[in-house]
Amino acid sequence: MNKHEHKRSTFSGKIGFVLSAAGASVGLGNIWRFPYLAAKYGGGIFLLIYIILALTFGYSMIIAETSIGRMTKKSPVGAFQSFGKSGWLSAGGWINAIIPILIVPYYSVIGGWVIKYLVEYIRGNAHQVAEDGYFSAFISNGVSTELCFIVFALITLVIIYAGVRNGIERVSKFMMPILVVLSVIIAAYSVTRPGAIEGVKYFLVPNVDNFSWMTVVSAMGQMFYSLSIAMGILITFGSYMKKDISIEDSTQNVEIFDTAIAIMAGLMIIPAVFAFSGGDPDTLQAGPALMFITIPKVFENMGLGTLVGVMFFILVLFAALTSSIALTESAVSTFEDELKWSRKKSTVLIGVIVIALGSLSSLGYGPLAGVTIIGMQFLDFFDFLTNSVMMPIAAIAICLLVSRVIGVNGIEEEVMHGENKFRRKAIFNFMIKYLCPIFAAIILASSVANAFGWISM
Repeated sequence: MNKHEHKRSTFSGKIGFVLSAAGASVGLGNIWRFPYLAAKYGGGIFLLIYIILALTFGYSMIIAETSIGRMTKKSPVGAFQSFGKSGWLSAGGWINAIIPILIVPYYSVIGGWVIKYLVEYIRGNAHQVAEDGYFSAFISNGVSTELCFIVFALITLVIIYAGVRNGIERVSKFMMPILVVLSVIIAAYSVTRPGAIEGVKYFLVPNVDNFSWMTVVSAMGQMFYSLSIAMGILITFGSYMKKDISIEDSTQNVEIFDTAIAIMAGLMIIPAVFAFSGGDPDTLQAGPALMFITIPKVFENMGLGTLVGVMFFILVLFAALTSSIALTESAVSTFEDELKWSRKKSTVLIGVIVIALGSLSSLGYGPLAGVTIIGMQFLDFFDFLTNSVMMPIAAIAICLLVSRVIGVNGIEEEVMHGENKFRRKAIFNFMIKYLCPIFAAIILASSVANAFGWISM
């Protein structure tokens, strides 16, 4: 063992790991993607399928990644290469390592938009923010989006610079409980609006008539997003996990936390939008339009709109920050391990990459609006490349590593360390060998086909 490995940071205990991993999971994907997809693909039936997938596919991937991390005590590249230097093992490790480096820049741009809206609500400008055209005018103004993006990126980098326990764990322990309390308050407020109950029923009661094949595919895609699977994060966080902490219990806690927040996000947003639109599910737009255009209009029509707006955007900011911290940590950890650099030097390098790549996304709707890649603005392209192409490939690499190289027994041994049983062992073995790689391949094929217009989703 060299000196470098001796100094590897660790989480203080199970709570530190669970809140940091849950913080990684609970991000913008839960808040703006989940309610939209649930509304589009059948409400209650989508929710039911999502929960089933999270408890099987999601569970198996979290167990596999955390175990690989703890077993090797390395970030993704080193973890894969611990089992051999063959070409595909190196490629699998690098794909898992590069994903966060590409996500953090554009994610920080969206984090910057959240800061802008929070500041406007605090200043009492709820009415202006809800006006038609406000959002598109803001994102096409290169200077203000760039400024907000840099503020968000710097907050993340300062926390990472502080380290695993002083930075990530401390911030997660502070932010996650507040996030839960705020989501409960806003959801309670939202479901009690006049006309909201139809939205609650649509979202919570499964209706088989609303089922389609796309319900399953989109629930699978969302689960990757929501549980932070195949982004290198869980391998990195697993490598900081002490041997005496139960992997299976921690995984279960992360699943419960994440699914609860996704349901809360649905209850915050779907009933409010239903009440606002007179029950038209099409008002729930995808992505940014939902959070920065529809939601401010909904708040504008509520009593206490400004107060709810401030609470909502604080919640969204915390969710965005905890995920951004986890993604950046994974990237920094790779540089520390592979280049044997110090944490400070690695953080600075990531900072430079984030500002350079993020500026493309930040200016992509303004000064650089004329530049597109396969018909997409920079931000949409990076989102497509990481989520629809690289993450499914990374997931397939992890499944192959477990089933062909380490063997499911190797993972079982790691999970059983200090434990007397591996409760969902049969599900894990079946999923990781057969279903997970097939599901990941389906997501890859369908999203690429959708991007090139061969199928419409």
